[in-house]
Amino acid sequence: MKSIFKTDPGKVRLHNEDNGGIFINRDHNRLAIVADGMGGHRAGDVASQMTIDLLQKSWEESENIQTAEQAEEWLKLRVNEVNRQLFQHANIHTECDGMGTTIIAAICTNNFVTLAHIGDSRCYLLNESGYKQLTEDHSLVYELVRTGQISKEDAENHPRKNVILRALGTEQQVEIDIITVIFEEGDILLICSDGLSNKVNEKEMVDILTNRESLEQNAETLIGLANQYGGEDNITLCLVKHSASEGAGDQS
Repeated sequence: MKSIFKTDPGKVRLHNEDNGGIFINRDHNRLAIVADGMGGHRAGDVASQMTIDLLQKSWEESENIQTAEQAEEWLKLRVNEVNRQLFQHANIHTECDGMGTTIIAAICTNNFVTLAHIGDSRCYLLNESGYKQLTEDHSLVYELVRTGQISKEDAENHPRKNVILRALGTEQQVEIDIITVIFEEGDILLICSDGLSNKVNEKEMVDILTNRESLEQNAETLIGLANQYGGEDNITLCLVKHSASEGAGDQS
């Protein structure tokens, strides 16, 4: 398995409230995470950093997660615990009142990928069947599309596109979407913040991911394209490729 994590502040914002990483546990399985601190809330960077720190520590100490059911249970327990700690931190520290973050956390094994998802960061899977978005945005605009009130085309430039309906850390309880998919040789998983998905369309993503360059070069090209198109937001991504052999540029 090969993987790469990259984050970039973009061309407009002074601070990067995104965070993430790819971490390996005692069984050598990967946990890939992207967390986009809520730009409309205070201390979004604190929320995303705390999320990564807490999940990294738990994952690196974990072992014997061999089935999808075990992976789903691990993510459900740990993400709920992170939510509790973020909410508690915000209540104690007034400067962090209302902070929150999106999250996609993906446990990647040789047989399956299990995702936990809250917010509007996205996960895509490229496999022999094509390219598919695995997650549904927890956003006002996505709800309008889902209920048929506006079209997908209208959603692209909707003035309230950044309104999130669900985030980690803003409430005592949070609903988590958990998804498991088969992961096979040659498949590529892309997890990203909306700084990428709002700028680079799916066709462009596929063209880049299938261009036979290294994962690191693909990651740099994706971020470069988002910046070329304006780079108004922070841009963060993880790429994980199911590969029989490790290669140059692999990162954990």
